Amino acid sequence: MIIIDLDPNIATIGPFTLAWHGVFSAVGIIAGIWLCMRLLRGSRISEDDVYTLALWSVIGGIVGARLFHVVDAWDYYSQNLLQIVMINEGGLSIYGAIVVGTLSVIATMVIKGINVGLFLDAGGPGLILGQAIGRIGDVINGEHHGLPTDWPIGVRYVHPNTLGEPGKVVHLAVGYEMVWDIIALAILLRLRGRLPQNGMVFVAYMFLYGFGRFFITFTRVDTKVYLGLTQAQLIAVAMMVVSLPLLAFLASRPKREEPVEVEA
Repeated sequence: MIIIDLDPNIATIGPFTLAWHGVFSAVGIIAGIWLCMRLLRGSRISEDDVYTLALWSVIGGIVGARLFHVVDAWDYYSQNLLQIVMINEGGLSIYGAIVVGTLSVIATMVIKGINVGLFLDAGGPGLILGQAIGRIGDVINGEHHGLPTDWPIGVRYVHPNTLGEPGKVVHLAVGYEMVWDIIALAILLRLRGRLPQNGMVFVAYMFLYGFGRFFITFTRVDTKVYLGLTQAQLIAVAMMVVSLPLLAFLASRPKREEPVEVEA
């Protein structure tokens, strides 16, 4: 058993609380943008365009992540409206960040005439890196509860301020996801420049994240909504179902004339 005795809050100034969740979310965003820019170095997308797209991806991602979380936990937020804007205290849906952030970027690229697939193939690895780093804050907070377990790597949260379940030995589900994100990142970086069409790396990201999240969610405390599966698992299934035929379609098209320069 692993004991986690960490205060999820770093400091409190008046009504504002700085939490580890917010810190690692910010670090994850910065790291993801850095990796995206590094992978696009030498490509047809300018640095200014990368900054613009990164800005809109962050704005869309934060809004989407919070929106999806608030909707999912509306019973609580309807009685605590001020808490809706307290994103520094945690409470973000990764699916919301992925969906709204990606749509924001695609819309911006279409308006500016930027190659969508080329950017997304760098954005996928950047996104999964940001997710992995952000999960460190979740591990400290203990806010995404795992199911009870007798595994040797089960964790018990003991700090008085923890958002976990004191006294229970549980699966560190967000820790499992962090490890899977790192594995997925390695796979995506390996695939870059080795697939016939731009956009395929991002579609591979969709499949890999959905695949891992589907199985890891079996170790989390979540409400089952259909066929014994949770909302997160249903979304994961949808991601896999969409990504596989999309990968097949892209692979069937003529090979691109200009291969993407690989730089890691």
